[in-house]
Amino acid sequence: MTAAGTRDFEKLYMDNFSYIYNFIYMKVLNVHIAEDICSTTFLKAFEKFDEYDPSLAGERTWLCVIARNTVIDHAKSGYTKRTQLVDEYPDIPITDDTQEEVERRSLYEEVERLLGMLTEEERELISLRYGMGIQVKEIADMLGISPNSTTHRITRALEKCRKYEERSGNKLTDFI
Repeated sequence: MTAAGTRDFEKLYMDNFSYIYNFIYMKVLNVHIAEDICSTTFLKAFEKFDEYDPSLAGERTWLCVIARNTVIDHAKSGYTKRTQLVDEYPDIPITDDTQEEVERRSLYEEVERLLGMLTEEERELISLRYGMGIQVKEIADMLGISPNSTTHRITRALEKCRKYEERSGNKLTDFI
C-alpha cells in the first residue's frame, strides 16, 4: 500500500472505529471479544483496502459487512463456547461522586438487559439503524433483504424494547 493509501486508511479507521466497535459489541455483548473482533475487522479491511470500491458501498457499509462476517466467523469457531470471560462492567473511570457512579453502572446494567432480550439480528438492526445512523435501504443491501422487510424487523425489535420499557419503567430514549 502506498503512503497515501496508508493515510487514507488511517482516516477511515479514525472516522469509523467507534461505530464499528459499537456495532460489534451490540452483537457479542462482551467487551473483550468485541475488541478482538474489531481488531480483526480492521486488519482484514487494511489487507483489502486497495480493493475497496466506493461506488459499490460507503465506507461504513463496507466495514460493517467485514465486521458482520468476522462476528459470524468468530461464532462458528466455537471460541465463545470454550471460554468463560467474566466482564460485568466496561472500564468506567472511578469518580469522586459515588451517586454518579452508581447511576452510570445502573444504566449500563439496564442497557445490557435491554440488549440481552433482543436476538442477535435485532441487536444488529438496532445498532445499524440507530447506533450508526445507516439508512434502511443501505441496511437492507448489507443484509440481503428487502427494505420493507428491514423496516418491519426494526419495528418489531423496537416494539420488544417498548414492552420492556413498560415492564421496567425505564425510558427507551435513555438507551436508543
